Formats: sequence, C-alpha cells, structure tokens
Amino acid sequence: MTAARAPSGSRIGHARRCPWRRPVAGLAPFLTRMDPQKRILIVEDDADIAEVLALHLRDERYEVVHCANGDDGLRRLEQGNWDALILDLMLPGVDGLEICRRARAMERYTPIIIISARSSEVHRILGLELGADDYLAKPFSMLELVARVKALLRRVEALSRDTRSEAGRVDVGGLTLDPLTREAAVDGAAIDLTPREFDLLYHFARHPGKAFSRTDLLNAVWGYQHEGYEHTVNTHINRLRAKIEADPAQPARILTVWGRGYKLVAPGPAEAGKDA
Repeated sequence: MTAARAPSGSRIGHARRCPWRRPVAGLAPFLTRMDPQKRILIVEDDADIAEVLALHLRDERYEVVHCANGDDGLRRLEQGNWDALILDLMLPGVDGLEICRRARAMERYTPIIIISARSSEVHRILGLELGADDYLAKPFSMLELVARVKALLRRVEALSRDTRSEAGRVDVGGLTLDPLTREAAVDGAAIDLTPREFDLLYHFARHPGKAFSRTDLLNAVWGYQHEGYEHTVNTHINRLRAKIEADPAQPARILTVWGRGYKLVAPGPAEAGKDA
C-alpha cells in the first residue's frame, strides 16, 4: 500500500517517515482513559503504521489486535467480540470495503473507523454508505484518531444506556425508530440507514421541533467538536433527506432553520415545501 507523504510533527501518513515511535508524551492526561477491557481490532497491511496505532491505543489501556491482511482481519472479526474496528481500505485479500459490508451484515454492532490513503469524496461516501461510523484520510493526526475512537465508544455506551432506560420506539409523524433493533421506517415502510444516519435521526427524533446547530450535532452524535467538519453534518442531512422525504428537494421532515441549523418535525401542510 502506498500512502501520501506525511508532514513532520504529529501527523502520520507512512509511519517510516514518522519522527516518533512511541505515543505522544503527555497525551494521557488530556484524554480520559477508558475501560481497560475495551478491545480494538486494527486491520492494516502497513506494519509500521499498525505499530504506531497500536502503541498509542495500548498507551490508553485498550487491548489491541492487529491483522495485516483482509482475510485474517475478517476471520478475527467474525470470531471475536470487538468494541471497535480500525480498518484500512486497500488490503491484501479481502478489501476494507468488503470487510465493512460483512461487518454490518453480522448480528452484533461493531463501531468502524476507516483510515485510508483514498481521500476522495467518492470513497468517503462509499465507506459511510457501507456502514462505517467515521472516515479519516491519511495523513491524519494521531491525537485526533485516539479522540475519535474514544468519542465513538462513549457514544455507543450512551446509546446503550438510553436503550435500557427508555421505553421502546420513538415516533415522529410516521417516522419510527427503534434503538434496540436499530430499525427505522417511514409510514410503515422500512428504510435502510447507516449507523451514523440512524444515530443522527434518532437524536432529532428524541427532540422533535428543536433546532440544532452543526456544532451541537457534532458533539451529540459524533461525540467531538472539530472546526472544519461541519460539512460532514451537511452530507448526512442530505443523505437522510434522500431516504425519508417524499421530495428531498422540498423537505417536510428535516428542515433548515436559517442562522441556527436543522430540526425534525412531523410533516404537515404548513411545513411541506417551505424548506430547501
């Protein structure tokens, strides 16, 4: 696999050019340590990149297993229970997109972060469509990757608590979401949502009529705030509209609140067609 040249400092593209081999000094005090029982599977064919990733994650007290090709990665994924999967796209054997697709076909849900030298919007969208929770293009900040892993695990734990503490499904004007089965339907017709799309829509459905800024949504759904990632929210809103609106060009459920952000409403004559 060939990755783009990494700049100096704390960013990594190809680990052979990385000026450090151990985790960044002083990282742990700034990032709350997680449960040492958390298990993370890394599927990455570049041994140097995988080594640096594993060092940082183990420094944060995660249990880490590395697989250097897609066949081994898929086998370990199917045989074990993992709290997160960090997945490269370009792999010997089964490629990363196929592993992502197979992971989402399994009964259990495993959060997935794709890391790849393929930085085009097409590959990013394809990875998210197949069910990845997040996508980082190489070179990336190691500090950011660790923060995203933690944010993803916090979000999964929070959703699990919500599922245990709340009664059943949420329904907003014919839009039904079941957090236990992670199934969604519009007027009784099932819709296929990626994990992140479901979480975003579920957040809206728990607060119908309330407007959220892009920063609010990044914090609540993605679990982090990072300047420059607001376009990620826009992309997911557009994809949700394409799946739940009768006419995505004239949305009646997810409305833009100018100067504020977005809100979810029950569709009606007063709402339909007034937003774009």
